[in-house]
This record gives sequence, C-alpha cells and structure tokens, in this order.
Amino acid sequence: MKYLKYILGLIALLGVLFIAKGFLTPSITYSSEIVVDKPMKEVWAVMNDESKTSQWLKGIKKQEHISGEKGKVGAVTKYTFEENGEESIVMETIKALRPNEHIAMDFVMEGVMEMDYKMDTYIKDGKTHIKSSTIAKGIGLFMRSMVSFMTGTMQAQEDENMNNLKQLIEANTTDYFPTPVVESVEQGQQ
Repeated sequence: MKYLKYILGLIALLGVLFIAKGFLTPSITYSSEIVVDKPMKEVWAVMNDESKTSQWLKGIKKQEHISGEKGKVGAVTKYTFEENGEESIVMETIKALRPNEHIAMDFVMEGVMEMDYKMDTYIKDGKTHIKSSTIAKGIGLFMRSMVSFMTGTMQAQEDENMNNLKQLIEANTTDYFPTPVVESVEQGQQ
C-alpha cells in the first residue's frame, strides 16, 4: 500500500510539472535561414508555386483555397497534411505581404495550436537569404503544455522544410519570367 501511495504521488507530481511547464512557457519561438544563389524574384516565384509546395513542405497532401483573393492579404487556404497515416488540417490566413520580400501568416490547427509565421527574403553578398520565424502556442492548457515540450521537434521540421526549399530553388528550371518574343515587321510588307 505504501508503494501505491508513492506511485500515485509521483504521477500527481509529474502531472503538476507538466501543467506548470505550459504556464511557464505559453509559447515557443524558433527560426530557420537558408541562402540561395538565385534572384529574389525567382525565389519568391518558386516559394509561391502551388505545384511545387509538396516538394518542400513535408507531409502536405492537399491545398485548397477557401476565401479572399488568392495570394493576397486576407486569403485563407486549407492544407491537409498526413503523417503516419493520420491527417491533420491547417488553416492559413495571410496577414501581411510585400511581394518578393515579406509574408506573414497565421496558421491554425483547430484544437491543437496556433502559429504566427513570417518569412523574409533579402539580398546579402549577391545571394538571396530566406529567413522564417515562428511563434507557436498550444490551444488550451493541455496543448500549451504539449507544445512547450516540442521546440526541438518543430525546429527540426522547419529546418528540414527550409533545406528542401533551398534544394528546390537551386534546382529550379521553370522560367517564371519568359521574355516575350517581338517579331519585327519590315517596311513595305503587309
């Protein structure tokens, strides 16, 4: 009986520590940065090419435009991710946008977490730098505590996604900005 009291006491203590961690760490922050030897305009085009999204965002199975003008502030997109046979839905809302330079978005996984995500691009030493930064917080007391323990996992996932994006951009062969062909008409010909 004495051991049972110790075991129950230990379980209760672990539960209190778990909940306390959520109170002490209500959100987590992480960032990732890559450098590519491509023009900023091309980098932006590749990042926004829906046909290539699944090549750099791990686990994405489907994306569906829900509302607002696509690619503009206020637009809402629904993403379906699959991991280990389980699907999860993430809703994205664009909050701010400066084409070729900056995008800020809110991501919500209902009942699980909210993320404030920003991606910036800039030129330094003739190369394009892409930096993401995220603030994530769990929804509700239990998920806030869970998320507080996930910093390393979420950081590793963002690093993987950014490295996938780097490889995709560097291997890009799509001409997003073709030069129009201008035919000259010689005088006297009709």
